[in-house]
Amino acid sequence: MKTYNPGKKIKELRNRKGLSQEELAEQAQLSLRTVQRIENGETEARGDTLKRLATALNITPEDLTESPFDPAEILNNDSRNFLLQFNLSALSFIIFPLLGIALPLALWLSNRKKLKDIDKPCKRLINFQISWCLFIAMTIIILFNNEFFHIPSSILNLGAGEIILLSMPLFYAVNFIYIIFNSVLVYNTRQIFYQPAVPFLR
Repeated sequence: MKTYNPGKKIKELRNRKGLSQEELAEQAQLSLRTVQRIENGETEARGDTLKRLATALNITPEDLTESPFDPAEILNNDSRNFLLQFNLSALSFIIFPLLGIALPLALWLSNRKKLKDIDKPCKRLINFQISWCLFIAMTIIILFNNEFFHIPSSILNLGAGEIILLSMPLFYAVNFIYIIFNSVLVYNTRQIFYQPAVPFLR
């Protein structure tokens, strides 16, 4: 099986870091011609060359050798550490649901200029938390206004208040699992997954 050629990815990451080919070659301790040939797809970066380039770009070799995806999803170590903290900050929803939006939002806004590649994953988490809060609010409104929405006054011999109390642990468990699952993805430098969610932030 042919190894995925990371030349295009290396070029885009180099440009995002504001490095010239000469600067990348110097930092990776490679010849300029080697970097040029890799970026042009004339040769594949393997072994020690791949490790040197990954180190110079502040990512892992696996980020360059896995099947291609949007280069904007590749994170350097600073961004990955921030996103790990960012994801875990959403656990504040356990104290109060809106904190799961407010705390991550504050962290994102205070770091978005410093860390350029965090916007997409941050927006995904915030969109999910907003959607989660709205879903709970709508569920409560519908259940307490069952006559207006033509819902039976009792379901399985349970009133609206009892249904809400029984369903809340399920809602909280889903959110908790999503956050922990995505924190593991960030730790392993994988693309996060927060779906379904309404794209309030694009």
